[in-house]
Amino acid sequence: MPLVLCADDDEDILALVALRLERVGYRVARATNGDDALALARELKPDVAVVDVMMPRRSGLDVLRELRAGADTRELPVVLLSARAQDADVERGLAAGANAYLAKPFTARELIATVEGLLPAQSLR
Repeated sequence: MPLVLCADDDEDILALVALRLERVGYRVARATNGDDALALARELKPDVAVVDVMMPRRSGLDVLRELRAGADTRELPVVLLSARAQDADVERGLAAGANAYLAKPFTARELIATVEGLLPAQSLR
């Protein structure tokens, strides 16, 4: 089963995202701040990361930039989550290297389709 790293400082959103992904068969690692998200990404080598933009210690954009700079994490697909959904916010996230950007609130269907779309075909259940 593919491993998805989920990072959000809002424990309710983190729990909801993790639950939705676990229900369809993904393994999920959780982080509540940017530093922990970055450490888990380097340690666990997830198949996809779903990262909130606004988190303590290190923002999701900072995490994304660090991932893109690392030789072993450069290719990790990253989905940014944010309540900021203006065109400029989305463009900033994609320019930083995000593979996808989901505006809160999003549906479980949108989340799952986005994650599945970033996984190689052989990784899917």
